[in-house]
Amino acid sequence: MAPRQAPTVRQRRFGTELRRLRDAVGMSAPVAAEKLGGDRTMISNIESGRFGISDERLRRLANIYECDDPALIDALSAMTGGRSKGWWDEYRGKIPPDFLDVAILEHHATSLRTLQTAHIPGLFQTEDHARTLFDLFVPALPRLEVELRVAQRLARHRVVAGDRSVPYVGLIHEAALRMRVGGRRVATAQLKRLLEESERDNVQLLVIPFAAGAFPMAGETVLYVSAANSQLDTVEVDSQVGAVFLDSPTQLANFRRRLDLVEQVALNPKESRDLILDIVSDM
Repeated sequence: MAPRQAPTVRQRRFGTELRRLRDAVGMSAPVAAEKLGGDRTMISNIESGRFGISDERLRRLANIYECDDPALIDALSAMTGGRSKGWWDEYRGKIPPDFLDVAILEHHATSLRTLQTAHIPGLFQTEDHARTLFDLFVPALPRLEVELRVAQRLARHRVVAGDRSVPYVGLIHEAALRMRVGGRRVATAQLKRLLEESERDNVQLLVIPFAAGAFPMAGETVLYVSAANSQLDTVEVDSQVGAVFLDSPTQLANFRRRLDLVEQVALNPKESRDLILDIVSDM
């Protein structure tokens, strides 16, 4: 099997967790490889995400690492499965890999929670809104890449609207709602789209009003992706140089706590809808 040239964040996440299990028993990678019956580089390649692993070998490794958490092992097992392609693969090599990593994480999530202080959540952006944002890039993006990014962003919506209907909590600051991205017509259509999405049983859109004042993580854009086992959760944070993915237990606990605090200052779903309706009236 040829090594993966560019492992996805999810593939690297799988390897990271195996490394943590190995570190917990104080075993070196060469010793683990020997016990598994492979060459000295096998474990390092698996932990870096460059090579996959079968379910049978995963369970043997879990036994070698004395892991007695069947729920974690089953969740890791689900991450090994299949080599089938996802809808996002048609965009591979055409748009930044960060975009695909986010789509893959969303696809496999058990729930999603996001904080957006300057933008509308990507899953709910209209075509015109998304295109306007990509047209603002400096230096300017080629027209084909803009259209590919827009199409990929619109396709992500299936996470909340498809058969799985993943539970979603979106924390959106009032500033993002009042920003007239694309002008009055585009901005009004975007707010109406948010109102429609907020009626889904699996979607909660909670507005942080200006009146809330300062709050934790003000100015940040964060996506918290819950996995089948909480140890396998991932946080994505937007930065000026692209997406940053975090997954240490301390980081995960920190972001869960801070997002909880933000929810406490946000309006409830009905109040949030009422404020969005008021903003639409002001447009």
